[in-house]
Amino acid sequence: MEYSLDSSQNTGANIKVIGVGGAGGNAVNRMIADDVKGVEFIVANTDVQALQHSNAETKIQLGPKLTRGLGAGSNPEIGSKAAQESEEAIAEALSGADMIFVTAGMGGGTGTGAAPIIAKIAKEQGALTVGVVTRPFSFEGPKRARFAAEGVAQMKEHVDTLVIIANNRLLEIVDKKTPMLQAFQEADNVLRQGVQGISDLITSPGYVNL
Repeated sequence: MEYSLDSSQNTGANIKVIGVGGAGGNAVNRMIADDVKGVEFIVANTDVQALQHSNAETKIQLGPKLTRGLGAGSNPEIGSKAAQESEEAIAEALSGADMIFVTAGMGGGTGTGAAPIIAKIAKEQGALTVGVVTRPFSFEGPKRARFAAEGVAQMKEHVDTLVIIANNRLLEIVDKKTPMLQAFQEADNVLRQGVQGISDLITSPGYVNL
């Protein structure tokens, strides 16, 4: 038997999750599919096609003039400039939030370059800002690893808390025969669990098992 202590009381906390770039957008789609409650979902990407495949209620095309909807070409500098171009749209989407999760994969162009800019905007709005990011698999190569390290360092400057998930650790817990696509899906899933766990602590009523 479960007895709810305070189910009638809503904390009233306004929580927003913004998925940045491909991995961030995938993680948001996973959260929506898994019916994550109590949060508003936003996706931001330079890639228009990826935005079209998102189920988030709010979609932000980053840097439409700069990238013309074609993505950042794995270049974090373009991701950063695209976010700067779209600062107003980002600020508008994030306004009114008490807590903002910025979730992204580090190592590519949009997530690595744009997520720190988005986190900075979130902080400037006075929201508690939590970054949830992945480091790339080692098989993705040294260039992505270097970009990721730079992206993580920039994220640290602009968030209250940064949760870093090393994708390589996932390879230790999944079967050696796991297909690569499934390994990436597992990474998205870990992002989802990180956001879900923290938002549940804030929004869910207390339960006492009797």
